[in-house]
Amino acid sequence: MSTITLYRHALSGHSHRVEAFFSILALSTDIVIVVLAKAAHKQADYLQKNRFGQVPVIEDGSATLSDSNAILVYLASKYDAQGNWLPQDATEAAAVHRFLSVAAGKIAYGPAAARLVNVFGAALDHGNAINTAHAILAELDAHLEGRNWLATEHATIADIANYAYIAHAPEGDVSLQDYANVRAWLTRIEQLPGFVP
Repeated sequence: MSTITLYRHALSGHSHRVEAFFSILALSTDIVIVVLAKAAHKQADYLQKNRFGQVPVIEDGSATLSDSNAILVYLASKYDAQGNWLPQDATEAAAVHRFLSVAAGKIAYGPAAARLVNVFGAALDHGNAINTAHAILAELDAHLEGRNWLATEHATIADIANYAYIAHAPEGDVSLQDYANVRAWLTRIEQLPGFVP
């Protein structure tokens, strides 16, 4: 198996979800650090890899892929022989994709956006992001009542996709104190074999 190249930034939750999944799948990876502060992601050579100028990007043989959720789908489809991380059952697969949408929607506009303000100085409405974060965290906490994982009876890429920005929500002034089910779910993810913080 050839080594896959991952272009990432250390503080990017989108990068982390891909890097964590690489480790969980025990895939050989070369990591290339993209220095966002020097606008490396906006240079012509990088824009050829991802026209949107975002991290992460992977190169796997002749395939160059961007968008962290799309990369998770690709890795699960290509490298998870058991089909656990992205189930083949239509109902379970739909449940996984539902939570990939949550990661790209309410999580991105809530805890991720709140963290962007504090960590990167993003010019976003911090108060609105915090309110959005608490709304989705309350929904997820209720969803996780009596459940171990977001989408199915076992961990899937849905859990990996939602982990980083929820785990780091306090960096955006979003406390997780009131969400016991969410905190227990984060701990379960952190205990997965191969998980990297």
